[in-house]
Amino acid sequence: MKTLSLMAGLLVTVCFASASEALLKDIKTILVLGDSITQAGQYVTNFDAWLVRNYPERRFTVINAGVASETISGLSEENHAGGRFPRPDLHERLERVLKKTQPELIIACYGMNCGIYQPLDDKRFQAYKNGQIKLRKAAIKHGAVVVHVTPPVYDNHGNSGFDYDEVLGAYSKWLVSQREQGWHVIDLHREMRAKLDARKQEEPKFTVQRDKVHPNALGHWMMAQSLITYFGDEESTKLEDPTELLGKPRLVAVKQRMQLYQRAIHAETQPKRPGVPQEGTLQSAASGAQQLSIQIYGR
Repeated sequence: MKTLSLMAGLLVTVCFASASEALLKDIKTILVLGDSITQAGQYVTNFDAWLVRNYPERRFTVINAGVASETISGLSEENHAGGRFPRPDLHERLERVLKKTQPELIIACYGMNCGIYQPLDDKRFQAYKNGQIKLRKAAIKHGAVVVHVTPPVYDNHGNSGFDYDEVLGAYSKWLVSQREQGWHVIDLHREMRAKLDARKQEEPKFTVQRDKVHPNALGHWMMAQSLITYFGDEESTKLEDPTELLGKPRLVAVKQRMQLYQRAIHAETQPKRPGVPQEGTLQSAASGAQQLSIQIYGR
Protein backbone atom coordinates (compact mmCIF):
# COMPACT_ATOMS: atom_id res chain seq x y z
CA MET A 1 0.00 0.00 0.00
CA LYS A 2 2.84 2.40 0.84
CA THR A 3 4.43 1.72 -2.55
CA LEU A 4 1.16 2.41 -4.34
CA SER A 5 0.66 5.64 -2.39
CA LEU A 6 4.19 6.77 -3.18
CA MET A 7 3.73 6.01 -6.87
CA ALA A 8 0.40 7.84 -6.93
CA GLY A 9 1.94 10.87 -5.25
CA LEU A 10 4.83 10.87 -7.70
CA LEU A 11 2.43 10.64 -10.64
CA VAL A 12 0.41 13.60 -9.37
CA THR A 13 3.61 15.63 -8.93
CA VAL A 14 4.84 14.80 -12.43
CA CYS A 15 1.46 15.58 -14.00
CA PHE A 16 1.23 18.85 -12.08
CA ALA A 17 4.71 19.92 -13.18
CA SER A 18 3.97 18.95 -16.78
CA ALA A 19 0.70 20.91 -16.76
CA SER A 20 2.42 23.98 -15.33
CA GLU A 21 5.30 23.75 -17.78
CA ALA A 22 2.76 23.53 -20.60
CA LEU A 23 1.64 27.06 -19.75
CA LEU A 24 4.82 28.32 -21.43
CA LYS A 25 4.00 26.68 -24.74
CA ASP A 26 3.49 29.22 -27.52
CA ILE A 27 4.07 32.07 -25.05
CA LYS A 28 5.94 35.15 -26.20
CA THR A 29 5.09 37.93 -23.73
CA ILE A 30 4.93 37.46 -19.96
CA LEU A 31 3.59 40.34 -17.85
CA VAL A 32 4.55 40.39 -14.16
CA LEU A 33 2.35 42.40 -11.79
CA GLY A 34 2.89 43.17 -8.14
CA ASP A 35 3.88 45.69 -5.49
CA SER A 36 7.25 47.10 -4.36
CA ILE A 37 8.76 43.62 -4.08
CA THR A 38 7.99 43.03 -7.74
CA GLN A 39 9.07 46.54 -8.70
CA ALA A 40 12.46 45.82 -7.09
CA GLY A 41 12.64 43.13 -9.72
CA GLN A 42 15.26 40.68 -8.49
CA TYR A 43 13.00 37.64 -8.47
CA VAL A 44 11.68 38.66 -11.89
CA THR A 45 15.24 38.88 -13.23
CA ASN A 46 16.05 35.49 -11.72
CA PHE A 47 12.99 33.92 -13.31
CA ASP A 48 13.81 35.51 -16.67
CA ALA A 49 17.36 34.15 -16.37
CA TRP A 50 15.91 30.70 -15.83
CA LEU A 51 13.85 31.09 -19.00
CA VAL A 52 17.01 32.01 -20.92
CA ARG A 53 18.85 28.99 -19.55
CA ASN A 54 16.06 26.47 -20.07
CA TYR A 55 14.73 27.79 -23.37
CA PRO A 56 17.82 29.16 -25.17
CA GLU A 57 16.16 28.98 -28.59
CA ARG A 58 13.16 31.04 -27.53
CA ARG A 59 12.94 34.78 -26.96
CA PHE A 60 10.49 35.56 -24.19
CA THR A 61 9.62 39.18 -23.49
CA VAL A 62 9.23 39.54 -19.73
CA ILE A 63 7.69 42.87 -18.74
CA ASN A 64 7.92 43.74 -15.06
CA ALA A 65 5.11 46.19 -14.35
CA GLY A 66 5.33 46.08 -10.56
CA VAL A 67 4.43 49.29 -8.69
CA ALA A 68 5.49 50.04 -5.13
CA SER A 69 2.75 50.33 -2.48
CA GLU A 70 0.15 48.85 -4.84
CA THR A 71 -2.73 46.60 -3.85
CA ILE A 72 -5.08 44.40 -5.84
CA SER A 73 -7.78 45.13 -3.26
CA GLY A 74 -8.02 48.86 -3.97
CA LEU A 75 -7.59 49.63 -0.27
CA SER A 76 -5.37 52.16 1.43
CA GLU A 77 -4.83 53.13 5.04
CA GLU A 78 -5.37 56.67 6.21
CA ASN A 79 -2.36 58.95 5.90
CA HIS A 80 -0.45 56.49 3.72
CA ALA A 81 3.01 57.81 2.83
CA GLY A 82 2.52 60.66 5.27
CA GLY A 83 -0.59 61.74 3.43
CA ARG A 84 1.25 62.36 0.15
CA PHE A 85 -0.74 59.77 -1.81
CA PRO A 86 -3.02 56.77 -1.22
CA ARG A 87 -1.90 53.29 -2.13
CA PRO A 88 -2.25 52.79 -5.88
CA ASP A 89 -4.90 50.34 -7.07
CA LEU A 90 -3.87 47.84 -9.75
CA HIS A 91 -7.25 48.13 -11.39
CA GLU A 92 -6.84 51.85 -12.02
CA ARG A 93 -4.08 51.05 -14.55
CA LEU A 94 -4.65 47.42 -15.48
CA GLU A 95 -6.58 48.03 -18.70
CA ARG A 96 -3.89 50.41 -19.99
CA VAL A 97 -1.15 47.92 -19.18
CA LEU A 98 -2.92 45.00 -20.85
CA LYS A 99 -3.61 47.00 -24.00
CA LYS A 100 0.03 48.07 -24.29
CA THR A 101 1.68 44.74 -23.49
CA GLN A 102 -0.84 42.23 -24.92
CA PRO A 103 0.57 39.36 -22.84
CA GLU A 104 -0.29 35.71 -23.29
CA LEU A 105 0.70 34.98 -19.68
CA ILE A 106 0.37 37.10 -16.53
CA ILE A 107 2.16 36.36 -13.25
CA ALA A 108 0.62 38.37 -10.40
CA CYS A 109 1.91 38.53 -6.83
CA TYR A 110 -0.28 40.52 -4.43
CA GLY A 111 -1.29 40.41 -0.78
CA MET A 112 1.51 42.00 1.22
CA ASN A 113 -0.14 45.43 1.16
CA CYS A 114 -3.73 44.28 0.72
CA GLY A 115 -4.37 43.58 4.40
CA ILE A 116 -3.10 47.10 5.19
CA TYR A 117 -0.89 45.60 7.94
CA GLN A 118 -3.94 45.18 10.18
CA PRO A 119 -5.56 42.08 11.74
CA LEU A 120 -7.67 39.82 9.55
CA ASP A 121 -10.91 41.55 8.64
CA ASP A 122 -13.80 40.22 6.55
CA LYS A 123 -14.20 43.43 4.56
CA ARG A 124 -10.51 43.69 3.66
CA PHE A 125 -10.35 39.98 2.92
CA GLN A 126 -13.33 40.23 0.56
CA ALA A 127 -11.72 43.19 -1.21
CA TYR A 128 -8.65 41.04 -1.80
CA LYS A 129 -10.76 38.20 -3.19
CA ASN A 130 -12.71 40.59 -5.41
CA GLY A 131 -9.50 42.09 -6.73
CA GLN A 132 -8.13 38.70 -7.75
CA ILE A 133 -11.40 37.78 -9.47
CA LYS A 134 -11.44 41.14 -11.26
CA LEU A 135 -7.89 40.51 -12.52
CA ARG A 136 -8.94 37.14 -13.93
CA LYS A 137 -11.87 38.68 -15.78
CA ALA A 138 -9.64 41.36 -17.31
CA ALA A 139 -7.08 38.75 -18.34
CA ILE A 140 -9.72 36.56 -20.01
CA LYS A 141 -11.02 39.60 -21.87
CA HIS A 142 -7.53 40.13 -23.30
CA GLY A 143 -6.91 36.45 -24.02
CA ALA A 144 -4.28 35.97 -21.31
CA VAL A 145 -3.77 33.24 -18.71
CA VAL A 146 -3.10 34.32 -15.12
CA VAL A 147 -0.78 32.56 -12.69
CA HIS A 148 -1.59 33.89 -9.23
CA VAL A 149 1.25 33.93 -6.69
CA THR A 150 0.57 33.94 -2.95
CA PRO A 151 2.35 36.77 -1.11
CA PRO A 152 5.82 36.45 0.39
CA VAL A 153 6.18 35.94 4.11
CA TYR A 154 5.95 38.83 6.56
CA ASP A 155 8.79 38.15 9.00
CA ASN A 156 7.71 39.34 12.43
CA HIS A 157 11.22 38.66 13.78
CA GLY A 158 9.78 36.62 16.64
CA ASN A 159 8.00 39.55 18.28
CA SER A 160 5.04 38.79 20.52
CA GLY A 161 1.51 39.97 19.84
CA PHE A 162 -0.19 40.41 16.48
CA ASP A 163 1.66 38.78 13.59
CA TYR A 164 0.64 40.13 10.16
CA ASP A 165 1.87 36.93 8.55
CA GLU A 166 -1.27 35.25 9.89
CA VAL A 167 -3.28 37.51 7.58
CA LEU A 168 -1.07 36.66 4.62
CA GLY A 169 -1.42 33.00 5.50
CA ALA A 170 -5.22 33.29 5.35
CA TYR A 171 -5.06 35.12 2.02
CA SER A 172 -2.71 32.47 0.67
CA LYS A 173 -4.89 29.58 1.84
CA TRP A 174 -7.90 31.07 0.05
CA LEU A 175 -5.91 31.68 -3.13
CA VAL A 176 -4.59 28.11 -3.16
CA SER A 177 -8.14 26.81 -2.64
CA GLN A 178 -9.09 28.39 -5.96
CA ARG A 179 -7.10 25.69 -7.73
CA GLU A 180 -10.30 23.68 -7.37
CA GLN A 181 -11.91 26.26 -9.67
CA GLY A 182 -9.18 25.80 -12.26
CA TRP A 183 -6.98 28.72 -11.17
CA HIS A 184 -3.22 28.51 -11.64
CA VAL A 185 -1.71 29.29 -8.22
CA ILE A 186 1.89 29.24 -6.97
CA ASP A 187 2.01 28.87 -3.20
CA LEU A 188 5.10 30.99 -2.67
CA HIS A 189 4.04 31.89 0.87
CA ARG A 190 4.00 28.31 2.12
CA GLU A 191 7.28 27.41 0.43
CA MET A 192 9.06 30.53 1.66
CA ARG A 193 7.68 30.02 5.18
CA ALA A 194 9.03 26.47 5.26
CA LYS A 195 12.51 27.58 4.15
CA LEU A 196 12.64 30.42 6.67
CA ASP A 197 11.39 28.26 9.53
CA ALA A 198 14.03 25.63 8.75
CA ARG A 199 16.80 28.24 8.82
CA LYS A 200 15.45 29.84 12.00
CA GLN A 201 15.67 26.47 13.73
CA GLU A 202 19.45 26.73 13.34
CA GLU A 203 19.73 30.52 13.51
CA PRO A 204 16.81 32.04 15.47
CA LYS A 205 17.61 35.57 14.26
CA PHE A 206 17.99 34.59 10.61
CA THR A 207 15.95 36.75 8.23
CA VAL A 208 15.82 37.74 4.58
CA GLN A 209 13.60 40.73 5.44
CA ARG A 210 15.26 43.18 7.79
CA ASP A 211 12.26 45.51 7.58
CA LYS A 212 9.91 42.50 7.87
CA VAL A 213 8.56 43.07 4.33
CA HIS A 214 11.14 43.53 1.57
CA PRO A 215 13.32 40.48 0.80
CA ASN A 216 17.06 40.74 0.25
CA ALA A 217 18.82 38.97 -2.62
CA LEU A 218 18.44 35.55 -0.97
CA GLY A 219 14.75 36.22 -0.33
CA HIS A 220 14.22 37.11 -3.98
CA TRP A 221 15.98 33.89 -4.98
CA MET A 222 13.56 32.00 -2.71
CA MET A 223 10.69 33.67 -4.54
CA ALA A 224 12.14 32.81 -7.94
CA GLN A 225 12.64 29.22 -6.80
CA SER A 226 8.89 28.90 -6.22
CA LEU A 227 8.16 30.12 -9.74
CA ILE A 228 10.79 27.87 -11.27
CA THR A 229 9.48 24.84 -9.37
CA TYR A 230 5.94 25.57 -10.50
CA PHE A 231 7.03 25.60 -14.13
CA GLY A 232 8.47 22.13 -13.79
CA ASP A 233 12.18 22.45 -12.91
CA GLU A 234 13.09 21.43 -9.38
CA GLU A 235 16.74 20.79 -10.28
CA SER A 236 17.50 24.45 -10.96
CA THR A 237 16.06 25.43 -7.59
CA LYS A 238 18.85 23.46 -5.91
CA LEU A 239 21.36 26.07 -7.10
CA GLU A 240 22.66 28.19 -4.25
CA ASP A 241 22.65 31.46 -6.15
CA PRO A 242 20.93 32.80 -9.28
CA THR A 243 24.31 33.63 -10.82
CA GLU A 244 24.69 29.86 -11.24
CA LEU A 245 21.87 29.98 -13.80
CA LEU A 246 23.80 32.04 -16.35
CA GLY A 247 26.86 33.54 -14.70
CA LYS A 248 27.04 37.08 -13.34
CA PRO A 249 27.68 39.03 -16.59
CA ARG A 250 24.71 37.45 -18.37
CA LEU A 251 22.50 37.86 -15.29
CA VAL A 252 23.40 41.56 -15.19
CA ALA A 253 22.39 41.87 -18.86
CA VAL A 254 19.04 40.19 -18.10
CA LYS A 255 18.52 42.70 -15.28
CA GLN A 256 19.28 45.58 -17.64
CA ARG A 257 16.73 44.22 -20.11
CA MET A 258 14.15 43.91 -17.35
CA GLN A 259 14.71 47.54 -16.34
CA LEU A 260 14.32 48.76 -19.93
CA TYR A 261 10.89 47.18 -20.23
CA GLN A 262 9.88 48.18 -16.70
CA ARG A 263 10.62 51.87 -17.22
CA ALA A 264 9.01 51.81 -20.65
CA ILE A 265 5.70 50.27 -19.57
CA HIS A 266 5.41 52.78 -16.74
CA ALA A 267 6.24 55.66 -19.09
CA GLU A 268 3.53 54.50 -21.48
CA THR A 269 0.83 53.81 -18.88
CA GLN A 270 1.56 56.44 -16.20
CA PRO A 271 0.77 54.76 -12.86
CA LYS A 272 -0.50 57.27 -10.32
CA ARG A 273 2.10 56.52 -7.67
CA PRO A 274 4.87 59.16 -7.59
CA GLY A 275 8.46 58.02 -8.01
CA VAL A 276 7.91 55.02 -10.28
CA PRO A 277 10.86 54.77 -12.75
CA GLN A 278 9.77 55.85 -16.24
CA GLU A 279 11.75 56.15 -19.46
CA GLY A 280 11.36 55.42 -23.15
CA THR A 281 8.74 53.34 -24.93
CA LEU A 282 8.14 49.64 -25.36
CA GLN A 283 9.52 50.02 -28.87
CA SER A 284 12.76 51.58 -27.63
CA ALA A 285 12.94 48.93 -24.90
CA ALA A 286 12.66 46.20 -27.53
CA SER A 287 15.49 47.84 -29.46
CA GLY A 288 17.64 47.98 -26.33
CA ALA A 289 16.79 44.37 -25.54
CA GLN A 290 17.93 43.36 -29.00
CA GLN A 291 21.30 44.99 -28.37
CA LEU A 292 21.62 43.01 -25.13
CA SER A 293 20.83 39.71 -26.86
CA ILE A 294 24.45 38.88 -27.66
CA GLN A 295 25.40 39.29 -23.99
CA ILE A 296 22.39 37.28 -22.82
CA TYR A 297 22.22 34.49 -25.40
CA GLY A 298 25.79 34.51 -26.69
CA ARG A 299 24.66 35.31 -30.25
